[in-house]
Amino acid sequence: MHIDVLTLFPEMFAGVFQSSILQRAHERSTFSYNLVNFRDYTQNKHSKVDDYPYGGGAGMVLTPQPIFDAVDDITSKSSTKPRVVLMCPQGEPYNQKKAEELAEEDHLVFICGHYEGFDERIREHLVTDEISIGDYVLTGGELGAMVVMDSVIRLLPDALGNQDSAPQDSFSTGLLEHPHYTRPADFRGIKVPDVLLSGNHAKISEWRRQQALKRTYERRREMLTDKELSEEDTNYLKQFKSEENS
Repeated sequence: MHIDVLTLFPEMFAGVFQSSILQRAHERSTFSYNLVNFRDYTQNKHSKVDDYPYGGGAGMVLTPQPIFDAVDDITSKSSTKPRVVLMCPQGEPYNQKKAEELAEEDHLVFICGHYEGFDERIREHLVTDEISIGDYVLTGGELGAMVVMDSVIRLLPDALGNQDSAPQDSFSTGLLEHPHYTRPADFRGIKVPDVLLSGNHAKISEWRRQQALKRTYERRREMLTDKELSEEDTNYLKQFKSEENS
């Protein structure tokens, strides 16, 4: 995968791409990236990328010309048509399903805005996806783009080093993840569940599934609404609810 990021502050991405899993994935050529300061594409003699909104109002709006030209330049050099992702509060709420969808692409372009917003022509005629990471407003789109890129890159082959890690994460299975424990088995009198020390992998798998169901029911009950559950899952939840109400 190749990722282009259109931003007025490319230095913000140094820590993200040069640390931890993303750094190792980049070194293994799992993905490549290019940080594009779209101010470099402006035709304004003062290098401005924003202007006052027609009709008045507070704040400044990003003008279309530099962003259109930057995307045109990127796509002219690409062998595939990229997905162009606009980070904005009005976009579709981001989730694991969307991350998995984007992870199938060969080329992603992220547009990170600032100021009051974008000229609407950018939204209507340039982007393929609008994404929001939550119902709140950030100073710019950079932090949101970092969140999306991290969640997508970790799904790429060899990004995590262990191919079993990502499919078992919270939300990947449609449930929250089960609890984890490590050594020591007894810490300050708080013990690891016996089943995890039993060596019985079938029992451990069953326990983890039940704990994932329990945690999802307790913390994110709405996730179970359209979740297809096995007979064993349904019976366990019935039993858990009965014990909870007793």
